Amino acid sequence: MTIEARTLALAGLLQAGRLALDLARTGSCDPEPMRASLDSVLAIDAPSAEAVFGGRAGLALGLRTLAGMLDGQYRDPALLRMATTLLHLERSLLASPATLDTLRTGIVAANRLRESFGADRDELAERLGELYAETLSKLTPKVMVEGAGRWLEQPAIVTRIRALLLAAVRAAVLWRQSGGSYWNLFWQRGQMARIARANATR
Repeated sequence: MTIEARTLALAGLLQAGRLALDLARTGSCDPEPMRASLDSVLAIDAPSAEAVFGGRAGLALGLRTLAGMLDGQYRDPALLRMATTLLHLERSLLASPATLDTLRTGIVAANRLRESFGADRDELAERLGELYAETLSKLTPKVMVEGAGRWLEQPAIVTRIRALLLAAVRAAVLWRQSGGSYWNLFWQRGQMARIARANATR
């Protein structure tokens, strides 16, 4: 895949991570990018990186975040730490075929639930959050989400955060599948920032 696909994948990871942090810090997040992030988990066999997120419009927040982080205009150390951990967690998932099978089965079931019974956004978030707890939360490294105790003590918010972490790992899978590596971030930093900025303003 192209550098554009890698840029979209990394934007997807940062978008889901940023929304998770918003929930942990304030108890709420923008519903539109959250919808795109959660839907991306169900897009197992999407034909392109763009299709995973239902089009580039759904990635606007992630693309702005990525461009800002790459060119130094946006700084969030907690998000950077989370993104790094999530990339390592995706590698742990790849090394655990049993967890990967359980995760895929759960995603297929969630997709069937939505298609057959019209599961709403809250139901989808709940199922994906439970799936994260059953699978990825048992692997290392553990993802630490920094926020306020008043929000992190609320089960409904914790469930949404877990669902978004699952979406972030889905984006990390896409990053790897598109040839993403730390060397890409080093050598193609400027190019990725330009692509992210251009697509965020479409």
